[in-house]
Amino acid sequence: MYFLLLRKMFLYVLGLVALCFVYRWFKESKRVPNKDDKYVYITGCDSGFGNLLARHLDQLGYRVIAGCYTEKGEDELKKVSSDRLTTVPLDVSDSESVSKAAAVIKTLVGQKGLWAVVNNAGVSLPSGPTDWLTIEDYKGMLSVNLCGVIDTTLSVLPLIKMARGRVVNVSSVFGRISLFGGPYCVSKYGVEAFSDSLRLSMAPFGVKVACIEPGFFKTNVTDTVMVRKNVMKLWDRLPQNVKDDYGTDFLKLSLAKLDERFRLLSDGDLMKVVSCMEHAISAVHPRTRYSPGWDAKFFWLPLSYMPTCISDTFLIKNSFKLKIQSQ
Repeated sequence: MYFLLLRKMFLYVLGLVALCFVYRWFKESKRVPNKDDKYVYITGCDSGFGNLLARHLDQLGYRVIAGCYTEKGEDELKKVSSDRLTTVPLDVSDSESVSKAAAVIKTLVGQKGLWAVVNNAGVSLPSGPTDWLTIEDYKGMLSVNLCGVIDTTLSVLPLIKMARGRVVNVSSVFGRISLFGGPYCVSKYGVEAFSDSLRLSMAPFGVKVACIEPGFFKTNVTDTVMVRKNVMKLWDRLPQNVKDDYGTDFLKLSLAKLDERFRLLSDGDLMKVVSCMEHAISAVHPRTRYSPGWDAKFFWLPLSYMPTCISDTFLIKNSFKLKIQSQ
C-alpha cells in the first residue's frame, strides 16, 4: 500500500513537471512582431559571439548596429552582411567612444527608440592566482567587462525605455561561482549585480533585462595559446619569493592541466550562446537568465548552489597542488 501511494505521488509530480515544461515552451515560443522595424545594438562584434550574433540577427531581418573595436572588424562584418547592418567604432572602456556611438545610434533610431542593447564585449586576461596580480590588472579588465557594460547601457537607456525594449548582458557562469583568481570572476559577479538592480528599476517602464551565463566555449576568450602566454608572462614577472611559495613544478603542472581542462570542457558550438541571445531579444517573454553549455547547466550552476563548504572542498581538491615550502 505504501509503495503504491509513493508511486502515485511520483507520477503526479512527474506529470506536473512535464506540464510546466510544456507551458514554458509554449510561452517562450512567442516572438515579437515587426523585426525589420527594430534596432539592436551589439558590442564586441569583431569576432566570437558578437560577430556571429550580428550576422544572425541581420539574416533574421533586424536592423543591427554593430560596435567594433577595430576598422578591420567593421570592414569584414560589412562584407558578409546586408545594407541593414550599420557598424560603429567602439571601445567600451573609453567613455568618449561610448558617447559618440550613442549619438550615432540616437540619430539612426529616431523616435522608434532602440529595441535592444547586447553588452557582449569582454576580455578574460590577465587571469591567475590572486597574489600573482596587481591592482592595474584588475582595473584594466573591470574597465571593459564591468564599467564598459554599465557605461554602454546608461548611454542608450533612454532609447531603450522609449521602445520598451531589452538589455541583454553577457556575464558568465563564473559570475555565479568563482573558479579561479583574478579580475574575470570579479567583473562577472558585478555584471550579475548590475543586471539584477537594473531589472528591478526598469520593470515599471516595461524594459526587460536578461543575463547570458555561458560555460566554456571555444572563442578568443578561451584560446589556450593566449592563456598559456598569459600564465607565463605573470610567472616571469613574479618576485622569487612568490615563485618559491608555489614550488618549482607548479608552472609545468598548471599548463598541463589548463590544456586538459580546456580540451575536456570547451564547446565549439557557439550557436548555443547566440540562440540564447536571440531569444532574449526576440521572445515576447524572455528568460531572466540563460545558461548555455552542458558544463554550465549540469556542473557549474549546481555547484554554485551547494553550501560554500562543499563547493570550496571540491574546488580545492581539484585545484593545482602546491608544494608549500617549510619556513
